[in-house]
Amino acid sequence: MRPTHPIHLISFGYLHLPTSPDGSPVPPAADRIEDVRDRLRDPAAARGILDLDGLNSRVQDVVLATPGARELLANLTDYATLPAGPRRIAIGCAGGRHRASGLTELLARAFRDRGREVAVQHLHVHLPRVLKASANPEQETAR
Repeated sequence: MRPTHPIHLISFGYLHLPTSPDGSPVPPAADRIEDVRDRLRDPAAARGILDLDGLNSRVQDVVLATPGARELLANLTDYATLPAGPRRIAIGCAGGRHRASGLTELLARAFRDRGREVAVQHLHVHLPRVLKASANPEQETAR
């Protein structure tokens, strides 16, 4: 039996999250959290998309062409078809502007194409892109 409950998709940037007392980022509550910082290369350096975000189809095309992206989308789509499938999936990258938001939009489209009701929330897509990396990635700053 195919799940009929709506799926809530959330994109976010780890560098914009609040931190716990031990200093680790606190991601949004979800049944599944995908951290794509190490899984997919950052497309921000691709020509012509640096100042765009994952809501733009050009950014989505670059993200989808990244090795591993299609497999991740297929895995998440299959996971959501399980009878007790997720109600909330969160996808995070460094700043939340390119990989996470682009993948979230692509996943939402895939679910809608299969007749699923989807709500999308982009927590950090509107924030400035992360420009400076420190020696400790957890302490990178955004300008």
